[in-house]
Amino acid sequence: MINKVYATPDAALDGLLRDGMTVMVGGFGLCGIPEKLILALRDSATREITAISNNAGVDDWGLGLLLQTRQIRKMVSTYVGENDEFARQFLSGELEIEFVPQGTFAERIRAGGAGIPAFFTRTAVGTPLAEGKEHHDFDGHTYVMERWLKADVALVKAWKADTVGNLVFRKTARNFNPMMAMAGTVTVAEVEEIVPVGSIDPDSVHTAGIFVDRIVKTDSEKRIEQRTITPRS
Repeated sequence: MINKVYATPDAALDGLLRDGMTVMVGGFGLCGIPEKLILALRDSATREITAISNNAGVDDWGLGLLLQTRQIRKMVSTYVGENDEFARQFLSGELEIEFVPQGTFAERIRAGGAGIPAFFTRTAVGTPLAEGKEHHDFDGHTYVMERWLKADVALVKAWKADTVGNLVFRKTARNFNPMMAMAGTVTVAEVEEIVPVGSIDPDSVHTAGIFVDRIVKTDSEKRIEQRTITPRS
C-alpha cells in the first residue's frame, strides 16, 4: 500500500505548494481547522494564494496568520466578522473577496468533489451576488447558476485516520472538512490519532481514504474563538 503518513506538517506539504495556487481549508471559525498545516503553509512563504474557507480565522490564529504575512491574494468565504486585519485589507483594496452564501458555498464545494461543474439555486437571486451570472426559470421561479469550487490542495482536520486515509471527524469539527477532502486535487489531513487499517468500523468512516493523499498526526491547541461564561451568583 502507498504510505500516506508523514512525520511533520512541513513534510506533508513538501512538493505541493507554489505561488498562485488555490487552497481549501476546512473549519468553521476556529473549530475543526488544520492548525499545524496552516502554520506550515505560513512558514513555506507561498504567496498569491486563493484561499477557499468558511472564514479567515482570527487575527492571531488560523488563516489570520496568512493575512498577517500577506500570503493570501483572494478569499472565497461566507463569514468574515472576527478578523480585523481581514477587514482592513478588504476595505483598503489589498485583498480580493468573493462572498458566497453559506449554503451555496457548501454546495459549490460538494459539486466540485462530485464532478458537477454547475448547478442552479434561488439563493441570491435579485441581489448583487447574482449579477453577471446565468439565470434560468424552473417551475415558475428564477434560479441563478453557480459554478463548482475546487482546489489544488485541500487541507482538512479530522479526529482519527487509519494508515490508508479513511477519516473520522468529531461532532461540530466535521463542518466543511468532508466535502473539501473530495474537492482537492491533493488532500492533506491533519489528525489527532492514526490507527492501523481495519481498526475503524466501515460504517463509522466519514471520508473514504480514496480521497486522502497525505496524513499527519499533530497535537492541536483547539483555541476557542469566543468564550462566554455565566457569572457566579
